[in-house]
Amino acid sequence: MILIGRNLSPFVRRVGASLAVLGLPYEQRHYGTVDQRAEILSLNPLGRVPALVMDDGEVLVDSVAILDAIDDLVGPGRALVPATGAPRRAALRALALAVGATEKLVAAYQETKRRPPEFVWPEAAAKLLDQAAGGFTALDMLAKGQPWLCGDAMTQADITVTCALDFADSVLPDFAAGRFPALAALRDRADAIPAIGDTRWKG
Repeated sequence: MILIGRNLSPFVRRVGASLAVLGLPYEQRHYGTVDQRAEILSLNPLGRVPALVMDDGEVLVDSVAILDAIDDLVGPGRALVPATGAPRRAALRALALAVGATEKLVAAYQETKRRPPEFVWPEAAAKLLDQAAGGFTALDMLAKGQPWLCGDAMTQADITVTCALDFADSVLPDFAAGRFPALAALRDRADAIPAIGDTRWKG
C-alpha cells in the first residue's frame, strides 16, 4: 500500500499510525497539497490528503473511509473500532469528538497561520479554537482514571487524539499547553508505542 501525504497532517498521520499498529506494511509519499498538487489531484479529485493506494491499485480517499477499509481488511478481532454493540458506540462517540476537534484545530491553523495577515479573521479563529477546546475538554474528562478513552483497549479514538495534540504542539503550541492533562498523559502513552511515536512529524 502507498500512503499519500505528510504526517504534519493529523489525518494523514492517523492513517499511517493505524497501519503501523496493525502491522500492515506501506510506503509513504510525502506529497504536500501545494508543491505536489498535480500528483495529489491524479489520485484524489478533491486535491486533499490522505489518499491510500491499495495493493490492487484501488485508491481510497478521506481518512474516515480509509480507516474503515483498514478495519475491514484486518477483521473484527483486530479492528481499531469495535465491530458491534456498546464498545462500538463508545468508540464512535469518542472518535466523533476527536475528529471534530481535530477538524476545528486544523481550520484554526489555516485561518491564523496560512492566510496573509491582512485576511485573518480573528473572531472566526477564536471560535474555531473554542470549538476544538470543547471537544478536547470532553475527551480529557473521558480519559481520567483509565488508560485509554474507552477503557483498557486502545481504539482509533486514542490514535486520532494523539495525532491531534501533537499537531497542536507543532503549529499552535499555546493552545493545549497544560490544558488537557489526562489527554496529554494518554498521548504520551500512545507515542511511547513505536508504531505510533515513530510517525510523529519531524519537519
